[in-house]
Amino acid sequence: MVETQRTLARPVEVEGIGLHSGTPARLTINPAGCDQGIVFVRRDQGRREIPAAHASLQGSSFATTLASGGSAVSTVEHLLSALHGLGVDSARIEVDGPEVPILDGSARPFVEPILAAGFRCLRTPRRYLTLRRPIAVSHGEKEIVALPANDFQATYAIDFPHPAIGYQTVTMSISETIYASSIAPARTFCLLRDVEAMKDAGLARGGSLENAVVVGEEGVLNPSLRFPDEFVRHKVLDLIGDLALVGSRLRAHVIVIKGGHRLHASLIGRILASRAAWAIGTSEERLPAAHLRRFAHLMDRLVPRRVALTA
Repeated sequence: MVETQRTLARPVEVEGIGLHSGTPARLTINPAGCDQGIVFVRRDQGRREIPAAHASLQGSSFATTLASGGSAVSTVEHLLSALHGLGVDSARIEVDGPEVPILDGSARPFVEPILAAGFRCLRTPRRYLTLRRPIAVSHGEKEIVALPANDFQATYAIDFPHPAIGYQTVTMSISETIYASSIAPARTFCLLRDVEAMKDAGLARGGSLENAVVVGEEGVLNPSLRFPDEFVRHKVLDLIGDLALVGSRLRAHVIVIKGGHRLHASLIGRILASRAAWAIGTSEERLPAAHLRRFAHLMDRLVPRRVALTA
């Protein structure tokens, strides 16, 4: 049976403060119709619309920022991750201000009210972008590779020169259930020594132990972690949010070594520019197993690498 697009069954309201601005932030996630995608609407700026698409990407330093028609909205990645991870294809997000609230630093405070609101199926078939050949991007020691697959899988590896983080890697086949239980609760994190530098740059004004995992010289300053490998799980959370800017649901195994928002954005740009490397289809169209086996060796080459991440 062909999967159809879906939206929320009813509006969801969320409010908090902006991580980087430190100002109050309020938004409403409204249901939307077929083929409308995810669109941000700045209520405080004449209801200007900002599509959640790669063409709207304005910046990816410390957070993902979208802009269109003179309006912008930042720190969108956790909300986009929640919507994409839960299979929401269309929604209109009305925002009062320039930034999405950070809440507790994870996607869980978005996931819980979205699940409570429920979903409404739309009549139009859901579109999948199925990768047919590998696409890779590298920035120095950082690397991201998307391999052909019949579902969305993520492998992420980080290696921080701090004993509280160190080397962590995770591989997941992303479903709505796995996303809600094993990815959405993972919080954003930072090193204490980097906080002052961010504040000097006008960032992280709303940051605290209530909305981020902070790592000091002696270890994690928060009472506890939600997962032993919460750091790398949050990287997967960010990846899912950034990949929502592709515009269709991606079928690929995305492998990331020492990544971040900029590297994620580079992969999206490379995918969209490589039109011969993929096809748009429905949920029933799948690649043969023999085709997928041709690229299995690339996984073994990439994942075992242990490289030091410059903090």
